[in-house]
Amino acid sequence: MNPKLISPCSWSLPRAAFFVAPVLLAAVVLISTAPSHAGRSSLTAGPIRPAASLFVADKGKLRILVNGQQVGKEEFEISPSGSNWVAKGTAEIQSPQGNSHVNGTLELMPDGTPIHYQWSTDAPKKASAVIAFNGPKADIELHLEGARPYNQQFTFNSPLVIILDNNLYHQYAILGRIYDWDKKGAQTFSVLVPQENTPGSITVESLGKQPVGSAQLEELRVKTEDNEIDAFFDGPKLMRLVAPAANAEIVRE
Repeated sequence: MNPKLISPCSWSLPRAAFFVAPVLLAAVVLISTAPSHAGRSSLTAGPIRPAASLFVADKGKLRILVNGQQVGKEEFEISPSGSNWVAKGTAEIQSPQGNSHVNGTLELMPDGTPIHYQWSTDAPKKASAVIAFNGPKADIELHLEGARPYNQQFTFNSPLVIILDNNLYHQYAILGRIYDWDKKGAQTFSVLVPQENTPGSITVESLGKQPVGSAQLEELRVKTEDNEIDAFFDGPKLMRLVAPAANAEIVRE
């Protein structure tokens, strides 16, 4: 399902649409003020392989477009931190009610296994959360303005869980490094959308090199039961995301 583009002050994502969130915009996709009940998730993990030099340092800016019009921007950096890696992103989304901001920091092992994630947003109300990963378990502490902290735990089949949060599109660059390009073919991963407290799964498949402007970029197609996203890469660099159902596009500057 694909929600309409309406005010962030009057709308929150239905939880059934667990993966619509990462490919839409903060102007329409913000955390619900009613967290779901604590539960478990048993999901299929993606392929795990030796991950020496899995990630490379990267830093850049992304433009967020809907119907060809820019509605936001994101700045991100992926860098080593000791023996691990850290991916940070800050997005600013424009709406008639004013600009909103989303921040996320993800710490990863060299093979892509998440260790720690924290996010915050300032609209429609201030909200933040910290997620600690311990093996296949994810322990979440959620803070909503005007409410008591809320704790929840999800359990996956594997420690390798892909984080794809609302409006932090650089996280698709992480997915692009975890996907096994040598093996190719369809690969299934467990996924967590933290701002929605929502687990699920995605299938990712390489479509090979595709012409994009004057460049030849590697394309990954990311699928769920009701959505499809195309991600384009120049080597390790995420260059473009396209969500046809939402008429949305994310382009690297």
